Amino acid sequence: MIAVLAAVLLIATALVAWASVRTPSAAPDVQPLPPRPPLEVIETLPRLKAQLDRWGGSGQFTGGVLVARGDEVLFRQVHGFADRSQGASLQLNSRFRLASISKQFTAAAILRLQDEGVLSTHDPLCKWIQPCPAAWEPIRLHHLLSHSSGVPDLMARPAWGIRRVTPATSNELTEESKKYGLQFVPGTKVRYNNAGYNLLGAVVEKASGLPLHAYLQQAFFKPLGMADTGYDDGKSDVVMGYANLGGGGPSPQPDANVSIIFAAGALYSTLDDLLVWERALHRGHLLTPRSYAMMIADHAPADTPPERGRQRRDWGFGLFTNSIGQRVSPPFLDRQIFHTGSWSGFRNLMTYQPDEDVTVIVLSNNYHSRDAVFLLSQQGMAEALGRDVPTGMGR
Repeated sequence: MIAVLAAVLLIATALVAWASVRTPSAAPDVQPLPPRPPLEVIETLPRLKAQLDRWGGSGQFTGGVLVARGDEVLFRQVHGFADRSQGASLQLNSRFRLASISKQFTAAAILRLQDEGVLSTHDPLCKWIQPCPAAWEPIRLHHLLSHSSGVPDLMARPAWGIRRVTPATSNELTEESKKYGLQFVPGTKVRYNNAGYNLLGAVVEKASGLPLHAYLQQAFFKPLGMADTGYDDGKSDVVMGYANLGGGGPSPQPDANVSIIFAAGALYSTLDDLLVWERALHRGHLLTPRSYAMMIADHAPADTPPERGRQRRDWGFGLFTNSIGQRVSPPFLDRQIFHTGSWSGFRNLMTYQPDEDVTVIVLSNNYHSRDAVFLLSQQGMAEALGRDVPTGMGR
């Protein structure tokens, strides 16, 4: 009898512990998002306008820039071509390939499923991926979210050049990842990782019962009215991407093959759809306070070294935090929550300063415009915040 009672008590204790992890968190009590602002050119930041006019007019920058403080759009403008061969100009609602900015949507999907009690970021990866290699047994979902899993990235594997141009399914990518051992013990280092986010996409599919991009549409894009955001399947009217190759001017880059980064960089969107996303995410419309706090927290090991001689970023879930204004001249110190994106003819940066609720989105359809994208983002941020507006990249 004592043994039976002990067994019952053990089972009851386990059920309580399981429920403490799986019980859905209370939904945040938030007001509805305000209506979208009118889609029109706005240029109330004169220093940013002057810079964009110079670079846009000369072709040094092609793309779009949006700056908002709270619900007020301070700047919205585009320069350049959506398709040079047809002479088609970019529009305010042109669709750009987001590349790695897409990671925050996959991270938010995992956190939404956590809020619904379907999974936990502390779940073993092997709970959701079966059969599971023995090497993956120490990996938890939060390791994948924070780039600390040790799974070798796509670009760190043999034959990357072939993989880059070869379409693949989610299952094929997962099976391919199983072939490789870990580069380090999970949780002991951070190393940027597209393969890890593809595995998270597979987890979303298993946990939700839907393809990743169908889940994103159902959970986020349709409720938010983000009609110009989705999976870049080649039928989505995304503008042409370009690269400056061989000194002959911008060359089109039509072969994106985003299937190999389906959960790490395969989305497209527009300036204003991304503004809707930023407002919803950072104002608590999408995640519970607990999950949002996890998303923007620093999950890197304490001994993570500085990056290229600069203060290292905080490694969140699909987002980073750092004083990236220190990389321009004159510098400014505001902490920004951000992510960049670069893939097949596109270069982007989306950043948010939470203290004064300022969002800056820069999307470019030229892969080789990294410095221009970064400087424009920090000029817009500095001018919106009333800081000294930078005039160039720092040393």
